[in-house]
Amino acid sequence: MSGMTVIIINLALVFYSIGVWSERFAGRLKVWHLAFFWLGIVCDTWGTGLMFEMVGGLTYDVHGISGLAAIILMFIHALWATAVLLRKDENAIRNFHKFSVAVWVIWLIPYFSPMVFQMAGAA
Repeated sequence: MSGMTVIIINLALVFYSIGVWSERFAGRLKVWHLAFFWLGIVCDTWGTGLMFEMVGGLTYDVHGISGLAAIILMFIHALWATAVLLRKDENAIRNFHKFSVAVWVIWLIPYFSPMVFQMAGAA
């Protein structure tokens, strides 16, 4: 993986984590959390695109399938957060963090799987 790809994917982790965990600790969804969700998606999609160029497309293994699922979930997450904020649904604004943390945990699977497989000697 190129140095640029590593930086971009790590920025995705930083941005998405800031959005998810600051929302969780605040106890309510705010516009700036949403901005960090979208920044995370942009970086993750960009980094994934660079990886696809290096390996010739989607790999049908744990990393490839979970990575695709994670990007789709992140996109749904950000769209739903956008809708919640636009509707100004107070109940949804206060409880949105439950979905955010679940999506973040799923996102960690493709983030860490290459390292785990490398350590296990399976890569």
